[in-house]
Amino acid sequence: MTDPRSARSSTAQASAPFSADTTTAVVRYQVRDLDRAVAFYTQHLGFKIVQHSGPVAIVSRGDLHLLFSGPGSSGSRPLPDGRRQEPGGWNRIVLYVENLDPTIAALKAATARFRNDVEVGPGGRQIQFDDPDGNPIELHEAPRS
Repeated sequence: MTDPRSARSSTAQASAPFSADTTTAVVRYQVRDLDRAVAFYTQHLGFKIVQHSGPVAIVSRGDLHLLFSGPGSSGSRPLPDGRRQEPGGWNRIVLYVENLDPTIAALKAATARFRNDVEVGPGGRQIQFDDPDGNPIELHEAPRS
C-alpha cells in the first residue's frame, strides 16, 4: 500500500475536492492522530488518499469519502457550550467485503478492537470494530447464493 507520508507531498497541493461539488457527500470523523488514521484506512481497508494537508485528510473508497479532522482543524474545535468533538459513537460507515473471515483475521492481526461477534441474518454477515481513534466501522458480507 502507499505510505501516507509520501503521498502527503503530492496531494497537499490539491485544492479541496468538494468545494464546488454540491452533489458529493462526505463523512467527517474526528481523529486524535491524523497520520495514524490515514495509514489505517489505506493499509487495512482499501481507501485511497484524496488530500492530506495540515490537520485534515480526505480518503476515499469508491463513492465514500471520509474527511478526517485532526487536532487543530476547524472541524474539531470545541462547540460553543464547551463540549469537545471526539471520536466514537454508534453511527458508522458500512464497508462491504467479499469474504468477512480473512478481513477479520487481518484486522485482528493489526490489533483492531471489535465491538461484537459476527452477526448473521437474512441480509448476510456483519461485525463492528473501532478504528484506532474509536470511530465505529461495520464490515458486511452479503449472503452467499
